[in-house]
Amino acid sequence: MTTHNVTALVEEFPLVKQLIGLEEVVWFNPNITSLEEGLPYVGLGADNIQDASERLQRFAPYLVKAFPETAPSQGIIESQVVDIEKMKGLLEAQYNTKIAGRLMLKKDSHLPISGSIKARGGIYEVLTHAEKLAMEAGLLSKEDDYSKLFSEEFRDFFKQYSIAVGSTGNLGMSIGIMSAKLGFSVSVHMSADAREWKKNKLRSHGVNVVEYEQDYGVAVEQGRKEAEKDPNCFFIDDENSQTLFLGYSVAGERLKQQFTEQGIKVDAEHPLFVYLPCGVGGGPGGVAFGLKMAFGDHVHCIFAEPTHSPCMLLGVHTGLHDEIAVQDLGIDNITAADGLAVGRASGFVGRAMERLLDGYYTITDERMYHHLGELSEVEDIRLEPSALAGMLGAVHVSNNTEYQARLAFTEEKLANATHLVWATGGGMVPEAEMAAYLAKSGR
Repeated sequence: MTTHNVTALVEEFPLVKQLIGLEEVVWFNPNITSLEEGLPYVGLGADNIQDASERLQRFAPYLVKAFPETAPSQGIIESQVVDIEKMKGLLEAQYNTKIAGRLMLKKDSHLPISGSIKARGGIYEVLTHAEKLAMEAGLLSKEDDYSKLFSEEFRDFFKQYSIAVGSTGNLGMSIGIMSAKLGFSVSVHMSADAREWKKNKLRSHGVNVVEYEQDYGVAVEQGRKEAEKDPNCFFIDDENSQTLFLGYSVAGERLKQQFTEQGIKVDAEHPLFVYLPCGVGGGPGGVAFGLKMAFGDHVHCIFAEPTHSPCMLLGVHTGLHDEIAVQDLGIDNITAADGLAVGRASGFVGRAMERLLDGYYTITDERMYHHLGELSEVEDIRLEPSALAGMLGAVHVSNNTEYQARLAFTEEKLANATHLVWATGGGMVPEAEMAAYLAKSGR
């Protein structure tokens, strides 16, 4: 897509003009289908998620030894779901909107090891690769106690191999920390918007951090090129990896279990709305896929993006997916939500999931900071800016009567609804950095 197509694009898709104007927009997808109709486009199914779940279970004894902070959950990397009733009251008052049902927060922001949603996919892909190498070398079988991987013998074995990834920050953290712990030589190619503390943390784990003055797309491209030079180097492709996607997808069955334990129903009369911050799309796409497989058509997933980086909304709305970048429209892709600073969406995720996602909206940096301060003040939960992108979702659903009517959400059904904001990062933000976020929030 080149800039001279923009006029025609705006004519065909008037919403694009609002994106160019950096306006906050909401688009509920008129083309959503049932899970049954949409699933063939994903190319993955329940057996793939089951396989991922079993692999994570096999690695649990290793994770307990390698990362003692995972001992309370017996080596399973999982986060809490909590009510945010006070925050709900604030949102209702500010936006003069009644949010029917319950507002909750999924604290992937506080996942062990790397403190973000990327701990799901990133760590899973590294473990999958490590298992494959060890099995091919005859050092490991599925029946083994995987805690044996926590040894000098295995570290020496993995030292022969390297791993590379391009990242805005959180994926690099997950992959870097996990790879280095196993013994891999690991390089994380980081874009200009990556936070300094994330780079420093990676270096403290012995990770090679390669910095770029350009954005995410360049970091990924350079990481891929470097990896191609070395036959023993495995490049983790955030844009197209099905393995990453499946690592995230396990979240669905686990959330279902948490809801069962908390007595939260999800069915035709009790809809579930989930609001997921979106960068390139792998994390939210994988989670949404897992949620759809766990809850079927009773879960409604909505992606949230910064006004300066609306790549998934742009790609899906125009049908161009990864053939268009926000920069083609003159949008700068500069946002405080560093994990979401992506100009071109994953073509794999966009095409696989477009029929299964209910909607998309954009949010300004100022609004993310504002809600960051509020959440800290009234709920004592501290997140990084990008994790607040989903906070406005329940307001949009509550206000959009056309969307409600189209999906036959009656007042009674909405009163029974659960709204879940997926908090994607923030648990490991240093105190000084968090203080700077809070100062910007104005609270």
